[in-house]
Amino acid sequence: MSSPQAIPSAGRPLSAGAIALMLMLCLTWGFNQIAVKLVLPDIPPMLQATFRSMGALPVLFIIGTLRGVKFFERDGTWKPGVIAGLMFGIEFVLIFQGLRFTPASRAVVFLYTAPFFVALGSYQVLGERLGGTQWLGLAISFAGVALAIGVPQPNVDSHVLLGDLMIVGGAALWAATTLVAKGTRLRFAAPEKALGYQVATSIPILGLAAWLFGETIPHTPSPLSLGLMAFQAIWVVGTTFTLWFALVKTYSASKLSAFTFITPLFGVVGSYFIMHDTLNLTFGAAAVLVIAGLFLVNRPSQSAAAPRDALLNVTKT
Repeated sequence: MSSPQAIPSAGRPLSAGAIALMLMLCLTWGFNQIAVKLVLPDIPPMLQATFRSMGALPVLFIIGTLRGVKFFERDGTWKPGVIAGLMFGIEFVLIFQGLRFTPASRAVVFLYTAPFFVALGSYQVLGERLGGTQWLGLAISFAGVALAIGVPQPNVDSHVLLGDLMIVGGAALWAATTLVAKGTRLRFAAPEKALGYQVATSIPILGLAAWLFGETIPHTPSPLSLGLMAFQAIWVVGTTFTLWFALVKTYSASKLSAFTFITPLFGVVGSYFIMHDTLNLTFGAAAVLVIAGLFLVNRPSQSAAAPRDALLNVTKT
């Protein structure tokens, strides 16, 4: 097998603007976990995921049309787009169903194994390579997330382990979707089109899962639930996921993925203020670990391989 060709953005450090944007995305995604929990009494999880994909699709078309995106142009992106969409849909099925067996605290920790999958895949698929210091940073950040959530936990049985495995599977698919978006012709597509493939393909998958699991809406959702569903569809999926794929096209997938370690910390803080969950000094130590790990991940490493001279030509959009 030939060695992977390096993508020009593999060694590109994150700019201050990219870091600020990633912080905003992580803040949004951390609150999104709270939004999903608040809506659960009115709308079951798989139906939530279905409705938010259905609501996000027209948002993507409107934004893309205003930007001149040609959604139906034949550009060789439909195959990787559909593959990414299949993984996108199955990812959320595994995550939401895994939550039936494992506590949310454990689920968050295992979900954020995704940066490790991205780092491993980036070397094989994208030609990116992390140095020893950056791998250490990933490990420190993950340890901080685990400390913040409070694992390991006692009384772990086979059902919990099954849930853990499903969450890890969802994390692997999240990473694989990122790699497909970065390492195939999908990277030439506008972010709205790249995400559009995934959202459109996920709708029948999530809808089928909701039907198979017998989900129904027991009563008319409250105005709060409807508002939070609009937040998920328009802002979270339609806007922040688009921004994420725009960043993935421009910067190192490994370094961007490492920043997602901050998401559960925002979720913990949000849960404290909104849902009155417990917050203690352990969280402060965990936050320090995450920040220190991110510093190491984004610190230039001389041991990391520089991009090769024979680079792929990437068209900026």
